[in-house]
Amino acid sequence: MTVRPIRLFGDPVLRSRTDRVVAFDAALRTLVDDLLDTVQVPGRAGVAANQIGVGLAVFSYNIDGELGYVINPQLVEVRGEAEPVDEGCLSVPGLAYPRLRHPWARVEGVDLDGAPVSVEGEGLLAQALQHETDHLEGRIYVEELEPELKREAMRAIRTADWFQRP
Repeated sequence: MTVRPIRLFGDPVLRSRTDRVVAFDAALRTLVDDLLDTVQVPGRAGVAANQIGVGLAVFSYNIDGELGYVINPQLVEVRGEAEPVDEGCLSVPGLAYPRLRHPWARVEGVDLDGAPVSVEGEGLLAQALQHETDHLEGRIYVEELEPELKREAMRAIRTADWFQRP
């Protein structure tokens, strides 16, 4: 079991768009195993590969006993009016802010064998699917908050014990 450390806000890997997976090899299998191990720490719903320092388009999720991963995920459908939901992030520990998210989402990608995978759900799963695909695009949720909340979040980040100035 390999639980990898989570990269924190300010780490450049979190701001970079990830690359599509093209090599379905032992290294990818190890990455997926590490993502699955890392997301199983209590209190975690999803982990994107760039959150553990790997610039590939892969994420894992662990919600309501449903554990899985998606390689080269694409957010292909959302349903319902976007509504504010409290959101946190392992890369921005200890903080949570209301973020607009759709109540239902579907992601499509592939598994380790290159076979098509589709994951869909509502509530926390829908939120996680949107959140993790954002990570893979180099977006962190606090940067997309309403302006006043974003200012508040950035002040809180700058004063957090974990924040390292570049």
